[in-house]
Amino acid sequence: MFLHILNKFYCKHSQTPVSLDRQKKKDGYQQNTVSIAVAKGRACSYRGVSPECGCKEERTQQGAKYSLDTIVNNEVKNKIMLYTELKFPKDTLFLVTGGAGFIGSNICEAILKMGYRVRCLDDLSTGKQANVDLLAGNPNYEFIKGDIKDLDTCMKACEGVDYVMNEAAWGSVPRSIEMPLFYCANNIQGTLNMMEAARQKGVKTFVYASSSSVYGDEAHLPKQEGVEGNLLSPYALTKRADEEWAKQYTKHYGLKTIGLRYFNVFGRRQDPHGAYAAVIPKFIKQLLDNERPTINGDGKQSRDFTYIENVIEANLKACLAPDEASGEAFNVAYGGREYLIDIYYDLTKALGKDIEPIFGPDRKGDIKHSNADISKAKRLLGYEPQYDFARGLNEAIEWYKANL
Repeated sequence: MFLHILNKFYCKHSQTPVSLDRQKKKDGYQQNTVSIAVAKGRACSYRGVSPECGCKEERTQQGAKYSLDTIVNNEVKNKIMLYTELKFPKDTLFLVTGGAGFIGSNICEAILKMGYRVRCLDDLSTGKQANVDLLAGNPNYEFIKGDIKDLDTCMKACEGVDYVMNEAAWGSVPRSIEMPLFYCANNIQGTLNMMEAARQKGVKTFVYASSSSVYGDEAHLPKQEGVEGNLLSPYALTKRADEEWAKQYTKHYGLKTIGLRYFNVFGRRQDPHGAYAAVIPKFIKQLLDNERPTINGDGKQSRDFTYIENVIEANLKACLAPDEASGEAFNVAYGGREYLIDIYYDLTKALGKDIEPIFGPDRKGDIKHSNADISKAKRLLGYEPQYDFARGLNEAIEWYKANL
């Protein structure tokens, strides 16, 4: 909750200097209560902090305004580098596997906007042809239809590539319970094929998608790398296996690998259709269609929802990470905590709908609460997420209203 600088405590949200007063329990987890030491006249946009630190309870549209500068002894010393300001050699070629999917297509688009070349590898099993068509007119974009389960395809795709961002995988905890053999072949063997191809083709950095599901039943919050529990699904197992293989490829073959543990990513182009659709786009679509969405469980589950722009930043900064980060996995989130029932009513208000949800049974394999400690990613990757949940949700709503 606090940055300790020169024997003073600063609220990390508004950078207001505060002194620690006491700890109190709320909703079953520890919450810091603080008192003002020096008032700076700036409101904080963080929901979970006591008003005693000068922070407002309601959400604002200020985004990550107060994280743009590092405050040391009340003076701005460093400016955060945005991912759009990152510099690569002019002829750099990126390979994005799963590049026709939700996350992959957004990464491809960002790379093209930065002026670099990108090759997309996707078998279109879950990716969308529309996402390929969206970028196909750019001369710096190349699409290969192929399957990462085929090593020869992976070898061809890695030819001449500088950086790989391996997003190709099948998601969904419930579906993995129904299809364990396929998840093993696709998410483990497919990722291993990509690592081997990257090694043989001399790729500089291999960045791959992991997941917060690797924390399993570990109850401690916030989730911290190195403190994992028992896995709860085949999907989580595939991601843990990918991380272990990445360590081996770094240790034995010198391949620079960076794992990114995504926490509930959402945003533009996320598919709202189907039984395994993510909750935010599914709720938005159903409400726009005047349907009653179903909330699995009592709605008191909490998640560290992460807007797609933060994930793009993590991937691009991981490409330039120091050698110290190689073989490691990092939490990629905003560092907040949102309850599903709150999100639901936020959406009804934003969309002007008066529709009550249906409460269904808990989903098998789901965790109850999730919240990330992102300090390791900040320290080694330079990760500084610019989109808080409220800002990201507003952008997502506007995109779905315009595109559904």
